[in-house]
Amino acid sequence: MNKTILKSIGAVLAGFIFVAVISIATDIVLTKTGIMKQPFDLNATWFIILVIFYRSLYTTVGSLLTARLAPNKPMRHSMIGGAIGFVFSIIGAIGMWDKPPHWYAITLIIIALPCAWLGGQLFVTKFSTK
Repeated sequence: MNKTILKSIGAVLAGFIFVAVISIATDIVLTKTGIMKQPFDLNATWFIILVIFYRSLYTTVGSLLTARLAPNKPMRHSMIGGAIGFVFSIIGAIGMWDKPPHWYAITLIIIALPCAWLGGQLFVTKFSTK
């Protein structure tokens, strides 16, 4: 397999791994500290905002990481990662639809592509030396 293709796959995979690990770690910390309670308090607006904020932040940083590691066309790599995340989020929402809250799964679908674009754009405009 071409070395550039392997680097491309590695860049997208690194972004996914970063987002998955840090998201799961945050969820564990929030659960252990009692901030994230099961079942979810569906009236806790502050909690919904917190979750949307940190998931958006992590997705954006993961896309920036993907762009940084991409062998070429960093924005394209970020958007490919975002598209894959979008599809996985839809599959996850369908698979977990019987477990509330639905806003959580829907939010992950909605933020996937905009955050991927933002991460790629941040890299291209602020950090790229190319």
